[in-house]
This record gives sequence, structure tokens and C-alpha cells, in this order.
Amino acid sequence: MKITPGGVIAAEWTKFSSLRSTWITTGISVFLLIAFGMIASASFAGDNMSSVGLVLSGSALAALSVGVLGALLGASEYTTGMIRATLAAVPRRLPVLWSKSLVVGSAAFVTMTAGAFAAFAAGSAVLNDNVDALGLADDGVLRALLGAGLYLGLVAVLGVALGMLIRSSAGAIAILAGLLLIVPGLAPLLPDSIAEAITPYLPSIAGSAVMALTPEDGTLAPWSGLAVFAGYVVVTLAAAAYRLKKTDA
Repeated sequence: MKITPGGVIAAEWTKFSSLRSTWITTGISVFLLIAFGMIASASFAGDNMSSVGLVLSGSALAALSVGVLGALLGASEYTTGMIRATLAAVPRRLPVLWSKSLVVGSAAFVTMTAGAFAAFAAGSAVLNDNVDALGLADDGVLRALLGAGLYLGLVAVLGVALGMLIRSSAGAIAILAGLLLIVPGLAPLLPDSIAEAITPYLPSIAGSAVMALTPEDGTLAPWSGLAVFAGYVVVTLAAAAYRLKKTDA
């Protein structure tokens, strides 16, 4: 029987949707986005903070959660040995990577975009009186919310790419956490001139720029930042594709 691209995508969707842990992790990601957005909105008492920035305060934890989901789905077949059956059914190999990335990335984009809008609605309802509320019609709000979904969808694809590149769930998750959380925290320890030059281009800093209403000093423009993060994802996917094509499963 001829294997079509649609058939490979359908097979990857079946794998994705049939695992209860997939939906639990996705649900946790949405919960973190909404819950932390509500907490930040209700408790913030300072100034110079937009309501959008507050309602998306949970995006860092949500990114780690969806990234872990992608890493687990990317590496799990190597852990169980199922990858040999998958590659026997799809001998060209690369459609497996593209299909898995498409399924996981699309699912993350849809659910996390919905989560971002839900966080905006819930956070706006409990917003501290010191913060000016914004509506969806205000400049940059829709872009920030849709950008949150795009960024988190790309994080999920990055997790898949790392999982299939490293072929170890633990290793892929460790690298993902390092890129998203640890490296940005270490950047301020560098000399100021170096830190100022590289910080805007770090993966999580660049990607999250799309969620800012206006670019802050020392950060990239919203779409430029997302494009830089997409570049990291593309490079990682290319490395995973090379290893998938050239080495044994």
C-alpha cells in the first residue's frame, strides 16, 4: 500500500490523540497560562505594566509544559522501540518528522491560542484597579494574543525536534529547559556589553517579544523576535532530519 503524506499525518494524529497523557499535559499548559495570568492580574499593584503583559504572565511555564509535551512525543518512540515499526511503514523517514511536528505544533497553537484569549478574558475580569484595562480592539492586543499561540506552538515543535534529535526524553527536556529558562538567567552574569548584544537573540527572549504590546529597550520588534525564534526551530529540525535520515533508529 502506498504511503501518502496525508496518511502519515493521520497516523501521527492517531498517536497524539490516543494518549491520555497528551491531553493531560495540554490541559496543564492551558491551566498554567490562565491561572498565572489571573493571579498576576489580581495581585499586581505597581505601574508601567500593560494588562496584556499581566494576563500572559504564565507563558513561560506554559512554554516549558508544551515543550516537554513535544519532547516526550518526539523521543517516546525511540524509548519504546516503536520507531522501527514506524520507519518500516514510512521508509523515506523524513515525513515522520514533518508530520509529527505539524500535528504537535498545530495542536499546541490551537489550544494555546484559545488559552491566551481565555487568560485575557479571565485576567481582565479580576484586573487590579491600578492597571488600565485594554480591549481586543486596542493596538497590539490581538497580535500579542495570537503571537502567544504562535510562540507556544513553535516551542512544541522545538520539543519534537529535540526529542527526535537527542532520542532521549530526559536529555531533550533538559536542553529545552536550559534554552528557555536557564540561559536567559545566566546572561546577566556576562559583561554588560556582551549581555546587551546577545540577550535579545536568546530563544525565549526573542520568541516572547511577539507578546509585548510595544518593544522594550534592548528587545527585538515583535515579529522580528518571533522570526529569530522560528530560526532556532528550523535549525533544530534540520539537525533532527539529518540524524533521522543518516543514522540507524
